[in-house]
Amino acid sequence: MSSVFNFTFVPWFRSVAPYIHKFRNQTFVVGIAGEAIEAGKLPHLAQDLALIQSMGVKVVLVHGFRPQVNEQLAAKGHTPRYSHGMRITDGVALDCAQEAAGQLRYEIEAAFSQGLPNTPMAGATIRVISGNFLTARPVGIVDGIDFQHSGVVRKVDTAGITRTLDVGAMVLLSPFGFSPTGEAFNLAMEEVATSVATALQADKLIFVTEVPGIRVEPGQPESDENPIDTEMSLGVAERLLSELPAANQPTDTAFYLQHCVKACKGGVERSHIIPFAIDGSILLEVYVHDGIGTMVVDEKLESLREATVDDVGGILQLIEPLEKDGTLVKRSRTEIERDIGLYTVIEHDGVIFACAALYAYPEAKTAEMAALTVSTQVQGQGDGERVLKRIEQRARADKLDSIFVLTTRTTHWFRKRGFVQVDPDWLPEARKRKYNWDRKSQVLVKKLS
Repeated sequence: MSSVFNFTFVPWFRSVAPYIHKFRNQTFVVGIAGEAIEAGKLPHLAQDLALIQSMGVKVVLVHGFRPQVNEQLAAKGHTPRYSHGMRITDGVALDCAQEAAGQLRYEIEAAFSQGLPNTPMAGATIRVISGNFLTARPVGIVDGIDFQHSGVVRKVDTAGITRTLDVGAMVLLSPFGFSPTGEAFNLAMEEVATSVATALQADKLIFVTEVPGIRVEPGQPESDENPIDTEMSLGVAERLLSELPAANQPTDTAFYLQHCVKACKGGVERSHIIPFAIDGSILLEVYVHDGIGTMVVDEKLESLREATVDDVGGILQLIEPLEKDGTLVKRSRTEIERDIGLYTVIEHDGVIFACAALYAYPEAKTAEMAALTVSTQVQGQGDGERVLKRIEQRARADKLDSIFVLTTRTTHWFRKRGFVQVDPDWLPEARKRKYNWDRKSQVLVKKLS
């Protein structure tokens, strides 16, 4: 095995470990557009979902079937009809939807039954269970248009789904619901996934779609200056929806976004829009910090706060590389545990991405900012500056006149932020006694106005 592979694999595997721990026993509702299956993406999607489930995530899979139903209609010489972004389901369309759903269930169950050696499914035992978990009612007549057999979700059997998930099975839902009188209604995959995620209070709702996500400037062409907005607060998403025209096509910006907003307002903390065109997009979205699509959250996941004893492990993992290369002075776990109340951290989705400690010298009206560290995954995004500002706030609250740092490699960064270099003799007596003259660290001071 090549050393290059070892060098890249080991740090990567360690970096995803916090997410593996965090998502264990959580519930994900995944809505897969029928277009993804039509494009031949089902085998890899099944492998990725099986891998996620093997790491302890409970998965509810909702499949769409727009192109499959349209294909059945075309074979019968029938033209698909839509209005208000929904299919008008007459008797022929209902028959086609039932045929398409049956075929897709067969294909999906087959995909999760793979187990060939040397594949991601080797040794996997995935039980896929479907059922009449949804009660539906008709859409009825809207603006004079009779939607006939099209329906909306009336009730989700949360107890039945939860029991199924708790025995280790994956729940598979087709976009069909049934009335108490036994009538079948064609539902929209997006509405089913949103309703189920809300009813279960799922931890994530993930749409695997035709679109790559929501761009920073919606409606503008793809470019380096107009990338995918990887994290959007619920407030921003709601404002954007209010400015966008009504969505009639899945490729319209508002089409999936409206369901993400509805889910977040209903108690689902995170809703995602990711592209099926990129292989492994679910894994990239769930287990990589910035993800690959757009995530709508009911609040910013990033939290700037004072550290607790539960953060010791994360801080050690963050500062270890800089201790090894000599950028930081080595600190033991015992030392960090003892001083944990002095640390400020930035946490994102349960992972520590930045930290610093404030050691006060009240007799000299100053304090040392030590162990300032920002993860390489988020460098250049302003986290270091945010930690610095919080440290300054803490120092002012303690009625200190200045803060200082000792550094061997980041002098310019501090100078750009108002620090001035001084002679080590400037240090408070208690700190001067611990100064390592062999290390020759530069001392920089910032006055607090």
